[in-house]
Amino acid sequence: MAEQDFSAPARRFMDLEDPEYAYMFGFLQADGHLHQGTGQKGCLSVEISARDAHILHEFQRLTPYYSSIRERIRATNFAKQHRSAIWTVRSLEARTIVNELGIPYGKKSLLIRPPLVDFRRRDYLRGIIDADGSLGWTAEGLPYLSLTSASTGLTEYMCHYAKKVTGAERVPRRNTRDQVYVLTYFKEHAQRLAEHLYYPGSLALDHKRPTPHRSRPGSAPRT
Repeated sequence: MAEQDFSAPARRFMDLEDPEYAYMFGFLQADGHLHQGTGQKGCLSVEISARDAHILHEFQRLTPYYSSIRERIRATNFAKQHRSAIWTVRSLEARTIVNELGIPYGKKSLLIRPPLVDFRRRDYLRGIIDADGSLGWTAEGLPYLSLTSASTGLTEYMCHYAKKVTGAERVPRRNTRDQVYVLTYFKEHAQRLAEHLYYPGSLALDHKRPTPHRSRPGSAPRT
C-alpha cells in the first residue's frame, strides 16, 4: 500500500485554477468512478493500466485525504492477464467536492461537461485526452490526436477550444455504430494541439507525452 504524506503545505483540494488539479479533475471526470454509499462506504476510484500507475501516485500526492493504490491482474477482451492499478479515496468530503464540481455518481458518460467554475482549460483538456483520447501516427505516417466521448457538452467544448488553438473547425456528430463522438485532428493541427496541451513540466501520462523518440511514423498509438 502506498505511503501518503499529510505534512505537505495545504492546497485547496480541487482548486481548478491550479493546473495540477485541473488535470486531475479532467482525468477523473473522463475515467474515474464515483460510487454512492452511506457515509464512508462510497468511494471515488480510477483504474488504469499498471504502466501508468505513476499518475495515481500524483493523485495521491494531491489529495489531502487518505487514499490507497493497489494492483490486480484480470482477464480482459484484449489480454488474458491484464495488470491494472486502482486508486481509491473514500472520504465523504472529497467525494462531495468532486461531485459538486461535475463528476456525477454512477454512469456519467453522457452527463459530464466542462466545469462551471473558473478552471485551467488546457490542463483540464489534457486530463480528458490522457483518459479518453489517443495520440499517434496513422499507417500513412500522419500524426493525429483524437478524443472519443459520449458527452455532447464536452465534445462541443473540445471543438471550440481546438479551433482557437489550431484554426481547425469540427462539427461534432455521433457515429452510427456506438452513438459516440470521435474527434480527430491530423498533421499540423494534431502537432499544434499536442504541443499546446502537453507543455514542459505539465502533469501527464508518460507514454502519451509527445517526445522526439516516440513521435515518429511507425510508432504505436498512445491510447
